[in-house]
Amino acid sequence: MSPSTGRRPRLAVLVSGRGSNLQAVIDAIDRGELDAEIAGVFSDRPGAAALDRVAPGLRWSAEARRFPGRDAFDAALAAAVDSVRPDWVFCGGYMRILGEAFVRRFDGRLLNVHPSLLPRHKGLHTHARALEAGDAEHGASVHFVVPELDAGAVVAQVRIPVLAGDTADRLAGRLLPHEHRLVVATLALATAGRLDERDGQVRLDGQTLFSPLELDSSGILRPGSRC
Repeated sequence: MSPSTGRRPRLAVLVSGRGSNLQAVIDAIDRGELDAEIAGVFSDRPGAAALDRVAPGLRWSAEARRFPGRDAFDAALAAAVDSVRPDWVFCGGYMRILGEAFVRRFDGRLLNVHPSLLPRHKGLHTHARALEAGDAEHGASVHFVVPELDAGAVVAQVRIPVLAGDTADRLAGRLLPHEHRLVVATLALATAGRLDERDGQVRLDGQTLFSPLELDSSGILRPGSRC
């Protein structure tokens, strides 16, 4: 329960595909590891498999191409998200760039998971790009969303080694369960009221973090030592 409201914090989740991060969140709630509730799931793809992971009353979707422009779609999405009164909005595999008006509307409570060790490999095809760059490590990052793509303050990261013989698909497959654990651990901080952002910097329990938290092998987020 939130100490300020006396109710479970509400999560709005934006999705475009399978929804494996959404399922990880649902499973963590069911296990009692995440004190929150899914207030709604929203997609730019009405056929997204992720929508089937929640009850019909929690789903909203619309095809962006049916709107006269990006701003019109974002306004409809923002109105739908706002209607469920979320405490946090989480982009869990949402593949459409959010416009500035949407980002500003949910400023300070809008998080995204990105499959790279930001600031490396912003955008798409991160696994292939990590291999092409000869990276020794790969990973995932949860960050606050700002209008610039994948440029918001990074809250937490998880790292895995790049192994000899890795392909993009193999690397992605090995990373995914770690990404799920990272998402759950970070959202647990957020929904507990321990996480916020001020002037482009992440704060935990009111103290500024000067490097992202790092998820250890036991699933605990610890202060990071790398910039």
